[in-house]
This record gives sequence, structure tokens and C-alpha cells, in this order.
Amino acid sequence: LDPHRSPSLSAVRETVQAIGEMMNAAGRSLLRRPQTAAATLSGSRRALATAPKMKSFSIYRWNPDEPNSKPHMQEYSINMNECGPMVLDALIKIKNELDPTLTFRRSCREGICGSCAMNINGSNTLACLCKIDTNPSTAIYPLPHMYVLKDLVPDLTHFYEQHKSVQPYLINDDITDVEHYQSKEDRSKLDGLYECVLCACCTTSCPSYWWNTDKYLGPAVLLQSYRWLADSRDTMKAERLKFLDDAFKVYRCHTIMNCSKTCPKHLNPGKAIAQIKLEMAASH
Repeated sequence: LDPHRSPSLSAVRETVQAIGEMMNAAGRSLLRRPQTAAATLSGSRRALATAPKMKSFSIYRWNPDEPNSKPHMQEYSINMNECGPMVLDALIKIKNELDPTLTFRRSCREGICGSCAMNINGSNTLACLCKIDTNPSTAIYPLPHMYVLKDLVPDLTHFYEQHKSVQPYLINDDITDVEHYQSKEDRSKLDGLYECVLCACCTTSCPSYWWNTDKYLGPAVLLQSYRWLADSRDTMKAERLKFLDDAFKVYRCHTIMNCSKTCPKHLNPGKAIAQIKLEMAASH
């Protein structure tokens, strides 16, 4: 442009267009290298992701419809790149893709229902809350010291009958047209009790329960019993304590504390049993 003469409108437009083209070219040049690096990194990640990451699962198998076959461990190998992070994800993948005869309980997949309780690498837990470890193999058994219906499904009939025996519901003889009020302090006493999902992990980890299954109620049922003993709205406390007051229902607990260690909900059944013993002693 001539500095001594006013530029025409067309000349200004041509100049602006030329400057814009130069800036676009420079921008493309600057962006080309990072894009190439990002593409290379993305390709490396894809290559790693497609490489199979195999893991073995050794699972307890027994079929009651085959009386001549003995219980045995069966090996399954799956690609962890195509599996979710929890043991229950692996079991579902095995059942869906490898062996539809594999039998286990599951429902909520959120640690709420307690259905998928089993023994994983020697510890009782919920399969939906147990992360798959990095070891080459994982061993999975049904809950210990229980009759097995099939594969990973234990018979919990006796466990539920024991739970029923402690009357696990609110009993209040005061008939009223309004709700039974409870203070915040009394409500807080139920924390750590009401969260129990009756998965039986604690009960089946207790040696005292193994030895006296027919008479000792076990950690889970006693925790549930104390949940109603501690409820300020319940009027049957004396009757509940009388039901528990014998040599076996409560006093077979020897504070081994396996129950509190294995609980997948991080509750403390041992503490609840100790509180029951204190209240029973105070009632004498």
C-alpha cells in the first residue's frame, strides 16, 4: 500500500485476506506436530488395550444331579480387558460366555441384597464388592461350613430360621394413631446395626458357629437381635432377653472376632454380641 495515498476498499480487503491466509497457514503448522504426537500415543494405547490380559479363576463345582461326581475345582481363563473390575463381573462373564451351567446367586450388584456372598481367596465377602486382584489366579468357593445346593449356592434355610426366631421386627404394645417418635440420640444407637444385609459372611466365618450351628445363633442373627433390643420404640426388650438367656444362643461366642474382620459392610457384630451379654447380665 502506498502510504501517501488512501487505499481503496478492494485493496484493504485483499490485504486482510492475505494476512488471514498467512495466519491460518502458521496455525496449521503449529498444530500439526501435537496432533501427530497425540495420534501416536492413541495408537500405542489401542495396541496395549488389544493385547489380551488373561487371568485364571478356579471355581468350586458340584452338581447334585450327578451323584457319582465329587466336588472339584474347575479352571476358567478370561481376558480382563473385556471384563468389569469386580469378581461378580468375572462370574457373570464366565456364565454368559464360557459355561452356562455355573450356578451362583446374585441380584443387586451394589452390596445391598447380600445374595452373592462367597469365599474368595480364603475370605468371606460379597462378589459384587470384591475387586479382582492382580494375581494370576483367584480361588472361589461357596460360604464355608454350609450345605451346598449347587456350585457356589449354599443352603441358608437354617440361617433364615434362626433369624426368624429373634422376631426381627418392631413390637410395640402401645396402640396409637400417630407414629412412635424417636429422638436423634436414640436413632443414632441403631447406626452400625440396621445396615446388615444378612449375607451370612460373618456367621459362616465363625468357628463357634461351625461347632454349634444347631444351638448358637451366630453373629449376624445376634446383631439383628441387638438392633431391636437397642430400639427405643420396642416394648418387648425383657421378652427378647429372656429368649436369648441360655448357655448356647449367645454365650457360645468366644470373641474370636472373625465376624467383624470379614464383614463386607464394615459392621461390628462382636460389639453387638458384647452389648447383649451386658444387658443380659444387668437383667439378672
